[in-house]
Amino acid sequence: MRILVVEDDVNLNRQLTDTLKEAGYVVDQAFDGEEGHYLGEGEPYDAVILDIGLPEMDGVTVLEKWRGAGKTMPVLILTARDRWSDKVAGIDAGADDYVTKPFHVEEVLARIRALIRRAAGHASSEIVCGPVRLDTKGSKALVNGVALKLTSHEFRLLSYLMHHMGQVVSRTELVEHMYDQDFDRDSNTIEVFVGRLRKKIGNDLIETVRGLGYRMQAPGLVNKDAKT
Repeated sequence: MRILVVEDDVNLNRQLTDTLKEAGYVVDQAFDGEEGHYLGEGEPYDAVILDIGLPEMDGVTVLEKWRGAGKTMPVLILTARDRWSDKVAGIDAGADDYVTKPFHVEEVLARIRALIRRAAGHASSEIVCGPVRLDTKGSKALVNGVALKLTSHEFRLLSYLMHHMGQVVSRTELVEHMYDQDFDRDSNTIEVFVGRLRKKIGNDLIETVRGLGYRMQAPGLVNKDAKT
């Protein structure tokens, strides 16, 4: 899952970024509204953390421009405790949730998890596909109750596929959501990670859909256009 953090306070931005990375997310950073707007408009993010009081372009304007351009990614806004009007303006502009400063980063992390789950149609913090259980709160995966040993890239791949169960996901989409903006992306590595995951969770859970990409779903639901 790929997150954009738009916050002009360097220390807070770093703190949020470090916490998100430790939880397994890929994170891009922006420190003013113009940079944030540019990244959010051109890159596919699973969620955005957006400060309201930004230099160059305020957060509400950034959000209005995104929504006006048809960008639907979940957005969590950060507001000052005594500025209730910012909360109203942010929600009216299209924000999905808000957190007031000062806050505990764990609260932000929990809200981001919830926003991403809801955007993918999942209500619970645990997502299940056959014998595989993804614990989004604990950032871990289990097969038949036994914890899997996954690399960071394997976990990101599994997480994205399970959040989008039943949907065909292209290699390009996986690359865009597994790596940050500055990473040297290569879609051929996705096939390698898929192969590794199949060895750990079973070959029948991740399908290769001819010419399109991959789809994860429980056994017994295999489509005619797929091959393992």
